[in-house]
Amino acid sequence: EVPKALLPVANRPVLSYVLEQLELSNIKDLIVVVEGADAALRVGGWISAAYVDRLHVEVATVPEDVGTAGALRAIAHHLTAKDVLVVSGDLVSDVPPGAVTAAHRRHDAVVTAMICSVPVSGLSEAGSSGAKDKTKKPGRYNIIGMDPTKQFLLHIATGAELEKDTRIRKSILRAVGQMDIRADLMDAHMYAFNRSVLQEVLDQKDKFQSLKQDVLPYLVRSQLKSEILINGAPQGQQAKENGNDKVSYRILANASTPSFHELYALGPNGSAPVRRTHKCCVYIASNSKYCVRLNSIQAFMDINRDVIGEANHLSGYNFSAQNNIIHPSAELGSKTTVSSSLC
Repeated sequence: EVPKALLPVANRPVLSYVLEQLELSNIKDLIVVVEGADAALRVGGWISAAYVDRLHVEVATVPEDVGTAGALRAIAHHLTAKDVLVVSGDLVSDVPPGAVTAAHRRHDAVVTAMICSVPVSGLSEAGSSGAKDKTKKPGRYNIIGMDPTKQFLLHIATGAELEKDTRIRKSILRAVGQMDIRADLMDAHMYAFNRSVLQEVLDQKDKFQSLKQDVLPYLVRSQLKSEILINGAPQGQQAKENGNDKVSYRILANASTPSFHELYALGPNGSAPVRRTHKCCVYIASNSKYCVRLNSIQAFMDINRDVIGEANHLSGYNFSAQNNIIHPSAELGSKTTVSSSLC
């Protein structure tokens, strides 16, 4: 009966953790996209009460099951800034969104994805009740390939793709020289996009439903293809074949600096090269940061335990043996004992 965005984490809706981090990064012009009219009404009512005079929030309703890409298509006419930040409403994290947008603008990227360590989840030792302890084996969420500087996203495979052989594009390998392949990182579902490029992809690929599974992999796969090259010639003009006016193309392969990522078209007289590609970048959250999505029942339990334990700075509560937080709506049975343990 409760919209996912309003599920309680330490007695307050999970969405509040996202909004709080955006506010701390001075990102205050927001659109909250909610599936279904009833859920949108409830989420909008809570936001109006909790964030009046703090944030400028527009709640947009989209049909159910449209996917994240479909949701952005539906609200595209509301997006006007050069860059947009997309954050999942179930992300509980203390990573500053402003750091992601700063990295995005610094690299002039078309997309910058935040990635973080895979959370170690499962039953706690104290509550396992004889069940197998799963805490030692975190799930393999993504196969992520980065350049040696760990700034550019060169490969990403998720979901069903992991059941097959992972194939790396030759053009990427030629350009980068070497690639760092990681299986211990996850896509946190926080993306900074160049709005015009995002809009173009959503318009041209009308079958795309997911940012994570469709849009992001597409941008990564196509980033070393010239955006204005068709069959080896610039779009809108034909390469001159007469005399010495033939246009040549080359890739600078220098793995020690970001320049490997640039694809150049050299003019007939050796004129200055013009960049013909886009950049897909990553922002890697520090291991000291907390970053977990509430996307399963297990994660719901883990997050609630964490924010009154090792990540209690997120909850805003100060805990002690004499200060156990009990919500006023909680019903305590006659035999209930409230422990001082934070576990």
